[in-house]
Amino acid sequence: MYKIIACFCLLLCFCVVEAQETIQTGKVKLTVGLDREGTPVYSVSLGDRPVVLPSRMGFALKEDSLFYKGFVWKGVERRTVDETWQPVWGEVRDIRNRYEELTVHLEKGDRLLDIVFRVFEDGVGFRYVFPRQAGLKYFVVSDELTQFALAGDHKTFWIPGDYDTNEYPYTTSKLSQVDNASLVAASTDIAVRVAPDPQSVQTPLMMKTADGLYLNIHEAGLVGYSAMQLHVDTKRFVLSAELVPDAVGNKAYLHAPFATPWRTVIVSDKAADILASKMILNLNEPSKVVRTDWIHPTKFVGVWWEMQTGKGTWSYSDYPDSVVRGGGLVPSGKHSANTANVKRYIDFAAANRIGAVLVEGWNVGWEDWFGNWKENVFDFVTPYPDFDVKEITSYAASKGVAMIMHNETSGSATNYERQMDTAFRFMANWGYHSVKTGYVGKIIPRGEHHDGQWMVDHYVRVAEKAAQYQVMLDAHEPVRPTGLQRTYPNWMACEASRGNEYNAFSNGNAPEHETILPFTRLMGGPMDYTPGIFKLRGYSPVPGRQVHTTLAKQLALYVTLYSPLQMAADLPENYSAHMDAFQFIKDVPVDWDDTKILEAEPGDYLTIVRKEKGKENWFLGAVTDEQARTMSVSLGFLAKGKKYKAIIYKDGLGADWKSNPEVYAIETLTVDSGSKLMVKLAPGGGAAVSMVPL
Repeated sequence: MYKIIACFCLLLCFCVVEAQETIQTGKVKLTVGLDREGTPVYSVSLGDRPVVLPSRMGFALKEDSLFYKGFVWKGVERRTVDETWQPVWGEVRDIRNRYEELTVHLEKGDRLLDIVFRVFEDGVGFRYVFPRQAGLKYFVVSDELTQFALAGDHKTFWIPGDYDTNEYPYTTSKLSQVDNASLVAASTDIAVRVAPDPQSVQTPLMMKTADGLYLNIHEAGLVGYSAMQLHVDTKRFVLSAELVPDAVGNKAYLHAPFATPWRTVIVSDKAADILASKMILNLNEPSKVVRTDWIHPTKFVGVWWEMQTGKGTWSYSDYPDSVVRGGGLVPSGKHSANTANVKRYIDFAAANRIGAVLVEGWNVGWEDWFGNWKENVFDFVTPYPDFDVKEITSYAASKGVAMIMHNETSGSATNYERQMDTAFRFMANWGYHSVKTGYVGKIIPRGEHHDGQWMVDHYVRVAEKAAQYQVMLDAHEPVRPTGLQRTYPNWMACEASRGNEYNAFSNGNAPEHETILPFTRLMGGPMDYTPGIFKLRGYSPVPGRQVHTTLAKQLALYVTLYSPLQMAADLPENYSAHMDAFQFIKDVPVDWDDTKILEAEPGDYLTIVRKEKGKENWFLGAVTDEQARTMSVSLGFLAKGKKYKAIIYKDGLGADWKSNPEVYAIETLTVDSGSKLMVKLAPGGGAAVSMVPL
């Protein structure tokens, strides 16, 4: 049946062609040609199963609204690449980059367009290239017309299209049921909503076909261009690119020569293969940071959770109109970023081998920063009166603990850019080698969006400035990642999704949320999810509010949700009550030599095991949705002939995310490569395992 559908569609689109080419790597095959109108058309299959049916490509430009048809096929170039490279940090030590490349040269009058296709064993990437040419130099993209015509009404894991935020809970539905209007209206905990299309969704978009194919669509190497969202034709199952516009509705301002980001299609008949794919990383450029010996993955603690839960505040004063620079501020007494409190976190970090402390709310401006679209809310060098930079820096250094800077922009990117060099010089002078940036609120310049071309360029400028001062970067509220951590390895993590914080100030994240994120948001790069909450109920003044996981699952997230900058997010006193469980957070690394996906099904469960960088230690994380289940995995990845001490942190008897989330048990076993591990996971639960050679 699949062969019949595929042949019919190919005949339909390619019945009149000037040329047609096919390339293949493993089972993945791509076919490209021109249809009867001179429009470029491509299709993708896995063996004899269609993945993307013949789909049209091209643009509407201000200079040529029909820059998608009337093309003449001028020729092709082919090449084969098979190489291995080593990331500065990551989930594996070595990454193989093997693909077949086809470049198609097209011409329309005096204008030229190339399309570059790369076919990997796990999918296809393609991008448009505008060569240097007399007929098209400076130009404006009105729309990109790339389509992904799908072979059926697939099960889909999606969030609404939105130009300014991706912090939505995931919906699981058929493609035909995508309608985000009602979902958006119900999302009272989403501050910004700007996207007119009720059938738009964001990438990475994860799907599963009725016969068991897993399909992921995203983009790679997003630089100098707007982010791509997708319009869903709910009747024909065709996805169409929707670029985020600027203040006047244009999608991108380009100068030839220019290459767009890659459009990516990852496909497999195994869910684990989707998570194991390195295609998006491989499509990005090699590191532009020449010296990288100063880049160090680390774990950290900080005052953040006490402010999220209302125990403290970011602001020094309760009065929005206070003028801190002129003095006269009336302290509220609840300010978390005070010298004594920060020292408490430094002491905890030092005592527990946690490398760094993040302090938010240290600098002036927090009294009137949220949602007011003000240009000059913050500067990035002036501390509040109760935050002694010199004393804290000296104290942290004496304890062997690094400090992490925080720069919240409140969406005023222009204000940050004016002060950016000053801010990073301040960090360098005080020994801050990491920074967490934030972009809460509407973007200034007015009318621009978090995911538009202007801001995409801004995020890259920040990464480049950070590299200039040897500062590692963790960006919050940015565009979702597209593998640029390869090009800028100091850009180590992003938020760009609905993190653990939503359990503090909203109705939270469903138990399935953390089983979906690896197949969606994390496909583009590491996420600062802020795991490790141990006090799962009773932390909020809002009755009934709780974290929707068990304590054991919070431990497992350190393995299943990868980040080289990983926070132990709860309060020191909450960890002190469970130091036996906290041992896993102390032990688990943040940089790896190897990663294996042992069990996986999006929206249901996930088991991942990772090998510590430069050592023989392995760490396993397993999570489930609202359903209880038994994790059952073989330990054949362990070195043959060695015995390992396995410490299993698991859900205790009667554990349940809703009614009994904090009960856990710890078991110690001796295991080897012939062992099989079976652990019961509670509803909303998980398990974490450390395996160290005896």
